[in-house]
Amino acid sequence: MDKKHEEHQLIGYGTYIMVWLALLILTGLTITVAGLNLKNFAIVAAICIAGFKSMLVLNYFMHLKFESALFKNMVYITLFTLVIIIGLTFTDISFR
Repeated sequence: MDKKHEEHQLIGYGTYIMVWLALLILTGLTITVAGLNLKNFAIVAAICIAGFKSMLVLNYFMHLKFESALFKNMVYITLFTLVIIIGLTFTDISFR
């Protein structure tokens, strides 16, 4: 009886520290953009930065980078659906 051997990718501490620093920098950028008077662009910029930060967390801290393509596609379809729902909600609120 053969057992499947799963290979686990090891990520070094240096990678985790670099991702953590990137998340800190992006958080500072979000705070800076919120402090500026950019009106509607501030919301769009904050959402784009938050999307990039979530991609970093999903890929490195939740190890999505090393999962199978089927699982990755399921997660991306779910996130895309969430983006559509949030986008439609913002559109509804902005045209009231």
